[in-house]
Formats: sequence, C-alpha cells, structure tokens
Amino acid sequence: MTVLSRTAALLAAATLAAGPLAAQEAKKADKPPMDEKAAMEMMQKLATPGAGHKKLDPWVGSWTSKMTMWMDPTKDPVKSEGSSELKWVLGGRYLQQTYDGQFMGGPFQGTGYTGYDNYKKKYVATWMDTAGTTILYMSGTFDKAGKVLTMTGKMDDFTTGKVTTMRTVTTMPSNDEMRWEMFAPGPDGKEAKMMEIVYTRKK
Repeated sequence: MTVLSRTAALLAAATLAAGPLAAQEAKKADKPPMDEKAAMEMMQKLATPGAGHKKLDPWVGSWTSKMTMWMDPTKDPVKSEGSSELKWVLGGRYLQQTYDGQFMGGPFQGTGYTGYDNYKKKYVATWMDTAGTTILYMSGTFDKAGKVLTMTGKMDDFTTGKVTTMRTVTTMPSNDEMRWEMFAPGPDGKEAKMMEIVYTRKK
C-alpha cells in the first residue's frame, strides 16, 4: 500500500469512526448527523484551494529585503539586508517562504508557511528561524479591500518568563513592493513596532 492509499484509508476510517461522535454532537445541536458521502464531499471542498488562497498570489516571487529592528527604544534601530523566496507548495494550499540574511552580525535563515483555512475562514501561518527553537503560530484576516493582512500570535518572552501577544501587518504598496511589520508590547506595556521588513521584487 502506498503512502497515498494509506492516507486515503486512514481518512475514510476516521470518517467512519467519527460517525457516532458526530451523531452525538449533532443531536446536541438538534442537527441531523452528516452521512459518510456528505462528509467526504465536505472534506474534499475544504481541501480545495480557493479565493482565499488566490489573495496571496501577489506575494509569490523572489525578493530582496531590508530589515529594521527596534530592540531598544532608547537606541538606534538595527538594520540588515537579505533575500526571500515565496512559492506555492502542496498543490497551491500553502505559500512557503524562505529567508536568508543577517541578524545581530551573523547569518540568519528562516522559513515559514502561510495559507487559508477554508474551515475556519482565516489565514494561518507558521514561522521558524535560526534565532530560536520555537515555532510561531499566527492567524488573521485581510481587510475588506483585500489589501492588508493582519495576523496575531503568542510568543514566549524569555526575559520575563511570560507569554506575550504579537501582531503582524502585511501590505503591498505596489506589485513590486511588500511591507511586513511586527508589533508587540514595549517596556511600558504599550504596543510598539518591533520590526519591519521591506521587500522589493527582483527584476
């Protein structure tokens, strides 16, 4: 049995196994339980890339980047340059980003994935890099015009031992420029810009 066929078998088994539980939940909600055929059709629909994914198309490409970090509000920001590649993977379901640049005077690499969750109707993203061993998880939405993607996530602040909320905003002033900004609570507890990356599309 191939990996694909095993996966299909497991999905089918999970659908059947979930039947009794789904029936119980449906009964609680006074809704009829979803039969196997309907469940499989819904699963196929949720697994198909759609308009939500299409909004990320302008991000695809090769970019140069200029990063600015405000690590200490009383000091000048730290600046560095790098490059980034964004491309669709897994049949257009997720946008993969790789980043290669400098951080704190040394080499820095990162990779992340952004996609649209058809079920939750939200954008979801992960990020990991050589500056740590934590995977960052974020979720959010575009504005009504479909031009600004705002996402939020939680991250550990090792300096305080607490978990803090961070916010990112991605905009595209033009087809050849993309701006990514990260905000988090500053020393006074108020939200402040911590990082900005300006991407310019390679010609």
